[in-house]
Amino acid sequence: MFIITDACTNCGDCVSECAVDAISAGDTQHTIDPDACAECGACVSACPNEAIIEE
Repeated sequence: MFIITDACTNCGDCVSECAVDAISAGDTQHTIDPDACAECGACVSACPNEAIIEE
């Protein structure tokens, strides 16, 4: 399971890389829907802040 940490700046780079639309914008950071996530990891390399980690 991948999560987005507080290091997220809400830039949105991860959203375009998610093939299953599991990432959505929040007020201060994005979130990943664990039920929709395909756990492919594409969002991890797309994040310029290294805010997405595998938990």
